[in-house]
Formats: sequence, structure tokens, C-alpha cells
Amino acid sequence: MSAWLPGAPCTPRACVRATSSAAAVPRAVLRIAALAALLLAGAALAPLGPRLPVRWTGRWCRAVVRAVGVRVRITGGAPPEGGLLLVANHISWLDVPLLAAVRPARMLAKAEIRRWPVAGALAARGGALFIERDRLRALPDTVAAVAGVLRGGGAVAAFPEGSTWCGRAAGRFHRAVFQAALDAGVPVQPVRIRYRLAQGTPSTVPAFVGDDSLLASVWRVASARGLVAEAEVRPAVPPGTCPDRRTLALAARPDREGRRDPEDRQDRPEQADRPEQAGRPAGPPRPHPQNMSRPGRSPVARKRDTVRSPHGLPLAR
Repeated sequence: MSAWLPGAPCTPRACVRATSSAAAVPRAVLRIAALAALLLAGAALAPLGPRLPVRWTGRWCRAVVRAVGVRVRITGGAPPEGGLLLVANHISWLDVPLLAAVRPARMLAKAEIRRWPVAGALAARGGALFIERDRLRALPDTVAAVAGVLRGGGAVAAFPEGSTWCGRAAGRFHRAVFQAALDAGVPVQPVRIRYRLAQGTPSTVPAFVGDDSLLASVWRVASARGLVAEAEVRPAVPPGTCPDRRTLALAARPDREGRRDPEDRQDRPEQADRPEQAGRPAGPPRPHPQNMSRPGRSPVARKRDTVRSPHGLPLAR
């Protein structure tokens, strides 16, 4: 595994709060059986996907989420027709059918999903675009493949965070996939995904994070009660609005009103925002800690407290 791969600090032990009990076991078994039946039916019908009505695909995706006892709530306007890049924050394996319920699309997925039981075969038959995240050299070919689908009027769904987060925190959007939208000249549709309990309290039960296994996550969701999956369709970003993939990635964040990307230099204070530039008196310059000697130290002691850098420059210890 390459060190540059996206990651998240979320773990099941630190972030996920399960609420299941022994009484929930029969309910969970029935729900998982219903989920398996829907997935097998979907795998059988996947080769007919392009010929099936779009509304049928959307209803099947909703049914997959509902099969494990999770209600679906989609708000906002309808996504644009034609070539479209759908992007969303990533919390759970439920995000995939939930985002497809907004608009059926070819999913950009990591290559490991191909090996998942049932779901991997279903994704492959459904036209998923698999990306080998540990091969940087394969990235331009993936971007070109996504751009080709978009130019042909198709929709591609992606999770630009590159990893799942628990929902209480979120990662930044990586920029590579947005280059495909720029190359194809298509809009980007942000979707904000959240999971709540019936009374509106945020829930981390659906989170599929860290070293959590897929089976453990499915069982945890199927055992819970009152879960609601929310997909908020945000205003689309039209083509030509952003000059590069960096600004497009920032504009496409579903929660962009309330958050700032720590790597966005435009959000950092400029020289004119400093007190001395705003007409306010600036205090005396503060000496650098490396230039300060500890009080009461003799010149000899201070010399002993000085080490040399690999380049021969003195550095205070």
C-alpha cells in the first residue's frame, strides 16, 4: 500500500456508536436476507441496465437502502441531464445506492471493491470504473476514461475524499477527478450525505471506517432502528465557472458554506490583514526562540547548548 493514498482518522472504536440488542437479531437476519435478494436480482438484471428505464434503477437503489431498515430522504432540485459528475462526501457503503438514487451513474470505485462478495460482481456488471489507487501512473488513464463517459452524455459518481469518514468530521476533496469534468466541459453536481435517527439526531451507526469489516457494518446497520439516510442535492456547478480543478474541487464541496479547506491559500490572512497594515499599532518585534538564550547562562554554557545542522549552521538546542 502506498503512503500517498487518502486516509481518515476515523475508527469503529472511536467513532461508531452501535445501538443493537439481542432482540434485534431476528430483525437483522430478515433485513440482510432481503438485501441479499435485491443484490442478486440486481446482478442478474445488470447487463440490461442501459435498456432499463432510469426510474426503475432509482427505485431499486432506494429499495436496497430500505431493505436494511434505513429510510431514504432526498431533498433539493433535480440534477442536470446529460453528462454530469456527481460528487458527495463518503461515510458508508450505503452512500453508493443512495447517490445512485439521486441519479443513476457509473461509479468510480477502488479496485478492491471488485473482490467484494455479490457487491463486487454487481458493481462490475453495472459499469463501475475501477481505479487502482496505489498506481499513480494509472491515474491519467482513469481521468481520461471518466472524461470519455462524461463527453458521451453519461453520468459518473465519485467520492473525492478518497476514504470514508464517520460523518462528524469530513476530509478535503482530492482534485484529480475534477479534471475529467473540466476536460469534458460538463457540470458538477454536489450531494451532501448525512445519517440521522428518526428524531433528527446525527448517527454514526452506518459509518464504514477504519478496519471495520463489511459484514460487521451491514449487521450493525440492519440491527439498528430508526435510521434515516439523507441526500441533499446542492446547486450544480456549471461548466466554465472554475478555471482549474483546485477551485472546482473547493466549489463542489457540499458543505462549502460552513467549512474551509486548510490547503486553500485564499483562506489564509494576507499581508494587508495584519495589524500593522490595518492602521493599528503593532507591538515590538518578538525575538525568534532560537535567538533567545536562557537567563543566567554563561557564554561557555550557551556554546555547549549550540549544535550544528548537517549544513554546518549553528542551531540552538
